[in-house]
Amino acid sequence: MTPDPPPVPPSQEPTPRRHRRWLHLTLPGCWGALVLACLSFTPSLLPRGGVLQGLVCGIGAAIGYGLGVVAAYVWRAFADREARSPSRRSWLVLLVSAIVLLGVSFGLGQYWQHEIRRLMGVTDHDVLAAVACPFVGVLVFLLLLFAGRGLRALYHRAARLLGRWIGRRAARVVGWILVVGLAWAAFSGLLLSGFVNASNEAFSLRDTETPEGVHQPTSALRSGGPGSSVPWDSLGREGRAFAGTGPTAKEIGAFTHRTAEEPIRAYAGLATSDDTETRAARAVADLERAGGFQRENLLVMTTTGSGWIDPAAVDSFEYLGNGDAATVAIQYSYLPSWMSYLVDQSKAREAGRDLFDAVYDKWSKLPQDKRPRLFVAGESLGSFGGETAFSGEYDLRNRTAGTVFAGPPNFNTLFREFSDHRDAGSLEIEPVYRAGRTVRFTDDPATGIPPTDRPWDGPRVLYLMHPSDPIVWWSPRLALTEPDWIGERPGSDVLESMVWIPFVTFWQVTADLPFSTGVPDGHGHTYKAAYVDAWNATMRPEGFTAQDLDRLKDIVSPPQ
Repeated sequence: MTPDPPPVPPSQEPTPRRHRRWLHLTLPGCWGALVLACLSFTPSLLPRGGVLQGLVCGIGAAIGYGLGVVAAYVWRAFADREARSPSRRSWLVLLVSAIVLLGVSFGLGQYWQHEIRRLMGVTDHDVLAAVACPFVGVLVFLLLLFAGRGLRALYHRAARLLGRWIGRRAARVVGWILVVGLAWAAFSGLLLSGFVNASNEAFSLRDTETPEGVHQPTSALRSGGPGSSVPWDSLGREGRAFAGTGPTAKEIGAFTHRTAEEPIRAYAGLATSDDTETRAARAVADLERAGGFQRENLLVMTTTGSGWIDPAAVDSFEYLGNGDAATVAIQYSYLPSWMSYLVDQSKAREAGRDLFDAVYDKWSKLPQDKRPRLFVAGESLGSFGGETAFSGEYDLRNRTAGTVFAGPPNFNTLFREFSDHRDAGSLEIEPVYRAGRTVRFTDDPATGIPPTDRPWDGPRVLYLMHPSDPIVWWSPRLALTEPDWIGERPGSDVLESMVWIPFVTFWQVTADLPFSTGVPDGHGHTYKAAYVDAWNATMRPEGFTAQDLDRLKDIVSPPQ
């Protein structure tokens, strides 16, 4: 009887086949990478430059590679066979297919991007950046591939160590759980938190600056001015821009051809107080000091992340109110809008609720015939914060004289409630809720706000949402679920060629987010001239003609 060979010491055990060279690629994975890389050139909502397209392409290729590897593994499991080395012919077919398909996809992608730029009136295009697309794509793909293989190597090491104390199958499961948990903890606890903290530090320094051309107000009707309880230096960059600018009574009177009043603007920055409740109280106290509760129109404005307020939103409100208007707002973050959109949602919620509650507490105690008309507005994350003060349609109707929310993020609670429960037959890109009795939606209020054949009595709530605004349509669900808006007729600035592709569409729209305001007015996340018609529909001032509104649009959003 032949004796058994002596056991091989652990250090001399042959390397398992799964421990392959870092640069080794599988044929099924490469086919998956090729398919998703080609699909990444399909159009999304906004024009994409070459570098951004390369980023989307690289991410798509990495996801496709992983899907190809998993699909091959599952197929082999059902076929009950081991992996086989591909033939030279198989690799040659892949190479030829990649050259042809990527070339065609790149050409079609350039054509689609040209069409999107044409729809939006974008004339700038960096041809050299387009050349960088394949290089960026390959770099991103390799980085993600190496990251994945690093996690796989860590998993094998963990499984081998655990295998000394528990069964092999249990060691594999526990090893994956440990690696995934550690990776997530490192990403969220170290990388993401570190990035957010570093960004906060950087933007907090910027918050100490004063925008060019902005000066401390000499009017007692502005926060930071004479007699104000809120120091000028505590307003922050965007607060100083808000309090130190805006139309004067003379400019408003020149537009309305009537004697106008000087608008009131109250604001409290992050440096004013450490918590939102106290900050809101300080802003409302300054509003009351300036006489804001004695004006005809009072606007509670929830800011975007950095405390920014779109000048067109407040200027339009003040012009249409003939200056007999007051606006109050507070800052809740240092971060720019798109970053706050991702990480500062809770701060926006607190700011919107605390500010409105502080204003409403003072307002509700006034005699009914002495109260100003109370309006609410917010753009982007500001609309999210503005919504949180209300429980639903009737609450908005009962406690305000009107509301304008522009570019609402897809996760807004009330926005989703109104959109998801829209009337049968209405579209997600322009929903109709309860026959439009209170809440309505439009991408262009100048062309009519549907349903135009139904009465719109009492306080009005209006949502502005461009078909090409990624803030409105981005959602994690895009990765695996096709939304209604993609299958509907496209908006005026969205290509019919845009289709939903699992994983790919999610990353395309995600890549659109940071550049959502870099397009002309009326597209993407840029709302300016639309505020004129939105406030005209919500405030319902008398005496303004269509020509007057067109003149005001040129004032608040000058032609480029």
